[in-house]
Amino acid sequence: MSSKNVSWDYLPGEIVTNILLLLPVKSILTCICVCKTWKSIIQNNTFVSSHLHSIINNNNHNHHLMFRIWSKSKQLYVLHNDDDDDNFTQHTTFDFPFNGPGLKGMYTCNGLVCLSDFVYKFFLWNPCVKKCMELPSPNVTYKTHVWFKASIGFGFDAKNNDFKVVRVVSPRHNADNADIQKDRPEVEVYSLSTGEWRMVTASLPPICLVKHCENQVYVNGAIHWLAFRRDDDYKKLHFVLVFDLGDEVFWEIPLPEIPESTHGGICELHAIYGNSIALLQRKSYFVSLNIWVMKEYGVVSSWTKVFAIVEQDVEPWPIGFRRNGQVVLKLKSGGLVSQDLESQERKDLRITSGWISAFVDSYVESLVLLDKPANSSAVTY
Repeated sequence: MSSKNVSWDYLPGEIVTNILLLLPVKSILTCICVCKTWKSIIQNNTFVSSHLHSIINNNNHNHHLMFRIWSKSKQLYVLHNDDDDDNFTQHTTFDFPFNGPGLKGMYTCNGLVCLSDFVYKFFLWNPCVKKCMELPSPNVTYKTHVWFKASIGFGFDAKNNDFKVVRVVSPRHNADNADIQKDRPEVEVYSLSTGEWRMVTASLPPICLVKHCENQVYVNGAIHWLAFRRDDDYKKLHFVLVFDLGDEVFWEIPLPEIPESTHGGICELHAIYGNSIALLQRKSYFVSLNIWVMKEYGVVSSWTKVFAIVEQDVEPWPIGFRRNGQVVLKLKSGGLVSQDLESQERKDLRITSGWISAFVDSYVESLVLLDKPANSSAVTY
């Protein structure tokens, strides 16, 4: 048979699948155009799921940091390579396909980006395959609850092979306050596999108030938020509220012992080393920063204060961590640097453009949403 008559359709599907699973996402997407058979294989949900599991179980894939940097009029999404400590090169840039000026919450997991306005509007977006879907309205709204604050979580449920968006809703009796001594948060979960929101009733969170902010942490199959409750003396007791996505149960992780006077500052949670959590504590916006790391996940005694800086002329605004454990700081000048927690050596990431805010999270490329048909809620752009 001459080479002119060779058809890629003659290759056994199993061989084609095994070859494609070894390729990077960009190359796989190019292979869609080879022939109808390959297109059918690649866009099949079984292949997309197999590719996702190969990413989760294989640490050899490329690691990136996704930056969202925005001003009042523009948002920019940028991927930077995070495998090379010396050359923090730009990989690619993305434009969000929808107009979403109020989408302040951003969470990434296994190639998907979840964007939200903390109230009703939610998007799941895979910039690599150029697909985005707006989620249906959740159950808890201002029509069902006069006042409430919602904290958002997003992650992958490996047990059920499903992506989930979680809302922890704290009811408020007026516009200012919730009675956290009496009110238990309500919880609802959106499942990508079913396309629906549902209320969680089997396992309820403790009576507490979950911190309303952009920072949630997804590690080890669970979502983590900062929360607090009041004791009998009305003193705040801070802790980490954890929601296991597979079993859909809540549990708690105590925080390190921090002087009560410092709780008036700003605390945030971040993922670190890919499998544990870090607590960032700023005593004020411009004065000092302390970083605590849970060296052994789930072991309270392993909380370790690893970093402290006191600067008057620089605003050390932590926005995330690199794969090598370095903290990414936004400076008052608008530039971004990474700083080693041990040597305290700083590296200029060469991302400076005068933007008023920035957010960063780890990111791996995947094919999730590629199998969603044209008549589904997923939009190709």
